[in-house]
Amino acid sequence: MHLLYEEGGDIKVATVQSASGSGDTESWQATSLSGKKIKLKAKEVWLRFEKPEPQALMDEANTLSKQIDLQFLWDCAPDEEFSLVDVAQEYFGSQASIPQQTGLAIALQGAPVFFRRKGRGRFQRAPLEQLQAGLAALDRKQKELEQQLAWQQELVAGVFPETLKSQANQLLFSPDKNTIAYKALLAACTESGESPAQLMIRCGAIDSPLQYHQGMFLKNHFPGGSKHDESVKIDQTNLETAMADLPLAQVTAFSIDDSGTTEIDDALSVTALEGGGYRIGIHIAAPGLVIAKDDALDKVARTRMSTVYFPGDKMTMLPDSVIEQFSLDEGAPRPALSIYVDIDSEGALDKASLQLRAEMVPMGANLRLENLEHKVTEDSLLDENADLPYRHELSVLWNAAKLLHAGRQEHRVSNGLRAEILGTVDPHALARDFHFQIQEHDGQERVEISPRQRGSILDTIVAEWMIYCNSASGKLLADHGLPGLFRTQKGWGPLRTRMQTTPGPHEGLGLEYYAWCTSPLRRYSDLVNQWQLIALAKHGVTAKMVAPFPPRDAALMGIAADFEACYSAYGEYQDRLEKYWCLRWIAQDEQPKQVFVRHLKDGMSRVELIPLHLPIPELATHPRMTRAEVSICDVDLLQLSAGVRVLHVETPQAPDSDANPA
Repeated sequence: MHLLYEEGGDIKVATVQSASGSGDTESWQATSLSGKKIKLKAKEVWLRFEKPEPQALMDEANTLSKQIDLQFLWDCAPDEEFSLVDVAQEYFGSQASIPQQTGLAIALQGAPVFFRRKGRGRFQRAPLEQLQAGLAALDRKQKELEQQLAWQQELVAGVFPETLKSQANQLLFSPDKNTIAYKALLAACTESGESPAQLMIRCGAIDSPLQYHQGMFLKNHFPGGSKHDESVKIDQTNLETAMADLPLAQVTAFSIDDSGTTEIDDALSVTALEGGGYRIGIHIAAPGLVIAKDDALDKVARTRMSTVYFPGDKMTMLPDSVIEQFSLDEGAPRPALSIYVDIDSEGALDKASLQLRAEMVPMGANLRLENLEHKVTEDSLLDENADLPYRHELSVLWNAAKLLHAGRQEHRVSNGLRAEILGTVDPHALARDFHFQIQEHDGQERVEISPRQRGSILDTIVAEWMIYCNSASGKLLADHGLPGLFRTQKGWGPLRTRMQTTPGPHEGLGLEYYAWCTSPLRRYSDLVNQWQLIALAKHGVTAKMVAPFPPRDAALMGIAADFEACYSAYGEYQDRLEKYWCLRWIAQDEQPKQVFVRHLKDGMSRVELIPLHLPIPELATHPRMTRAEVSICDVDLLQLSAGVRVLHVETPQAPDSDANPA
């Protein structure tokens, strides 16, 4: 005997192996068509029959179910509940066969729009209003499926549907996976074997892999777009009031930056003292004089946390109108927070002379590294006839910078670290800093990548004095019990460098205190520290009572964590776009490029000419810094990968036996 039953909404057949009980308590041990052993009770069985065989029955019933006119069946069905057997006799006649009854059961079970299920083999036709709504939904669903298929076919053919063009970015970066547009895109990708980004580039929905990488970053960190709200501006009345209260500094300051810098945060000044020696001024742009904690501009800065830098462009932390007001541009006095320290004629610091002032600083010049770096040498700084702007001031700053560096190295050594040698450049070392210049040539973008070797005199002057400024600022905050955002480094491990709200040493720099404060136009941590320092400059020992952030402030701790996360993400984005442009540099000649690489570790190598890291398994067993000539091809700008073939591995040269081992 065979039994017809329902399981999980499907009509199924099982063959009885044994039976027990009788009447309503009867039950059977049976085997389904799939071979599964099941137990069925009388209340679960719709029909019992001997013939036909289960598989033949289901084949015939499935065919019959598709031929049943559900609308006609609904028209003929009574308003009250009815059984499968009753309606089968009405539809097929009094001698309805088992296949016919089974086919009808499949049709009724699969048509919830027409008929409601009321229990074992019993149904009731749906009310007219519900039927009409259900049919409309089915019709709509059918049209959506047809539209989805049409879009899918267009996408596979390389044509992006006109009606979807306005949704292109949303489909790629933040899709609603329940929409037919996304389902069509996914189906087209499955059919073509491409990723959504590859397909949309082929269809012209996005211009290039670069737009994809930029879009992914904007989706995660700038969902509302990277442009600033033009309505958020500095209150001019507050600005004028703040500037009117500031004294005019009796110095002439100058900045040193590369030509692409528009947010000039820092400047230097040198003033001769009557008794000999000099007073060095480090002047930091002071947006914190007008931007207040929790005001509109603070919310903008806190949301962004930092300016985002990447080859060819940047996204500023503050609106351009604010940067223009506070950038230390040449030609006029600018509001600044200044740190002064006296040095003797040899360049040694008088630590007790440290002063902090909020003031208007006359800006004499904005010096550019590209114009001067190659001219500034030890000899030219001593040559009074040398054609160098601020030659004497630079010479004084350079002499003191060397002593600052030497003092830091003593602390590094005491911390168990190796001393860094000032101004020495290993000719075999890989350059760490690069300049990316992106230009349009014959309608196409081309990139030129040039290395910039750190360690020049101008570079060292800026670096050492800004490090000193950050160190002195950290000490001022610590000495007066003011919390801030301190950059600390201690011990070893991946988390040894971190941001915290209490003072701590930075062993890598050889400093007892270190708090970022020299870039308040570009980093939110520096703006926060500037607020604390302004309170100190204005109120001295009572600063703790008026500073925006009191000790153990929970909000400041949250800012430290948020800044770390954002700063890390922005750095990863910069690295990602640098890798993109490095691969563009490789691919723009449209032929395999032969270059030299240096093996770093575990098969990861870096191209000598550009900051491109590539896995090269063949070099995994070679020593660190092994040099090899390779051919790079098959560049994938979406996956940011490339194929590498090793052409030649250089044999490391044996050390010269006559060389000084030191």
